[in-house]
Amino acid sequence: MRVNAVLYVVTVLIWGSTWLAIKGQLGDVHPTASIAYRFALAAVILLAWARLRGLPMRYPLRVHGQFVLMGGLMFSTNFVCFYFAEQYLTTGLVSIVFAMSLLVNMVFARVFFRRTIKAKMLVGGGIGLLGIGTVFWPEFQHFGLSSGSGQGILLSVAGTLVFCLGNVVSGKTQAAGVPVVQGTGYAMAYGALLMAPFAAFYGHGALFQPTLKYTGSLLYLAVFGSVVGFGAYLTLLGRIGGERAAYAMVLFPIVSLLLSTVFENFTWTGRDLAGVALILLGNAVMLTNPALLRRLTGKPAPAGDPAAPAPADR
Repeated sequence: MRVNAVLYVVTVLIWGSTWLAIKGQLGDVHPTASIAYRFALAAVILLAWARLRGLPMRYPLRVHGQFVLMGGLMFSTNFVCFYFAEQYLTTGLVSIVFAMSLLVNMVFARVFFRRTIKAKMLVGGGIGLLGIGTVFWPEFQHFGLSSGSGQGILLSVAGTLVFCLGNVVSGKTQAAGVPVVQGTGYAMAYGALLMAPFAAFYGHGALFQPTLKYTGSLLYLAVFGSVVGFGAYLTLLGRIGGERAAYAMVLFPIVSLLLSTVFENFTWTGRDLAGVALILLGNAVMLTNPALLRRLTGKPAPAGDPAAPAPADR
């Protein structure tokens, strides 16, 4: 449990801050070029590390096909959606939509892995969706593809769905015995390669911005957001499964909103507070552990209770 807890904390803190770092990438350089730079650098770091450690680097074409699919979903397409979404919404609001990947992962676990969706998941998901509706109610009242906020919401939803599909591919890849470091490194390399043609076609502005803001945010996103953050998250995904790994999504929007308050002058309203509270409540309902509740209340677990906690991994 200690290892899982550390992985959760690392994922929450790093991913809660990467949304603000993405804002530093928006400017003269086209987002597809920034995404290509980010994951190309991250792939070089991961694959070089694997090579230095003498880890196996050769995989059959079938596995590389999974790497390409994973890169296309998790390390290119979804980030195109999020980078463009942040042109219309604050980083905190984008992260709130992304927090619902917890519910999407559970649905995908049912579709692709035949796992049961419990009633509490549906109830919690409904409460969470109500919370998102509360936060974005003014935007929904005037929703339209021509409005910036409407486009930002749609892009955020699309990015979340694509990311969760990438989770499915990553879970299957790890289940087949491919380690996180090599699998993530190759997938990031393919993601960068997939972005390169779009960067060349659409990148009519500057190829690179040699400013402290752009370069610093790029290095942070590549090293911490991609290598460390995704390494922690995907390791967690391999250890406990996609729907449980997504529990980290419950907390990092709070980190993102706090940073948005400080650096983007995000102003909280009563509606925002109520919406965030509903999102947290919905996720808490989905994550409710009967065994933990019994432990907190001092009630003994029934004999043969399948919800009893498993032995802690050290």
